[in-house]
Amino acid sequence: MDLAPGATHEITWTVTPDKTADAMGNRGVKVLATPWLIGMLEDVCGAMIKPHLAACATTVGTMMEMRHLAATPVGMTARARATLLESDGRRFLFAVEAWDAKDRIAEGRHGRVVIPNLEKFLERAMKKGQA
Repeated sequence: MDLAPGATHEITWTVTPDKTADAMGNRGVKVLATPWLIGMLEDVCGAMIKPHLAACATTVGTMMEMRHLAATPVGMTARARATLLESDGRRFLFAVEAWDAKDRIAEGRHGRVVIPNLEKFLERAMKKGQA
């Protein structure tokens, strides 16, 4: 894989009502929910790796360390950036950050691993539920 430490990737989202803490059950808190922010940080890392994978492969998250630094209201755009820190070809470690139009809203680290064959991975996982 030709990704080298220092490679970066960014994505943007607009915060919608379904991505708020209120929508997740924390009634009245109509700002970007931490789980959605974590998902955004995972998405930006996965999107960096995806173009370098075989069609049958994917990646999954293995670790997330994140500090949610500031609230982002509905309607505001958020931007996430991943910077590859290290990789052994199968495992990847990223620095992750996010901002809205006013503040830095998150910082942390995220680990991902390549799953070379999604179908086989899912077959193994589904067997766990059959025991």
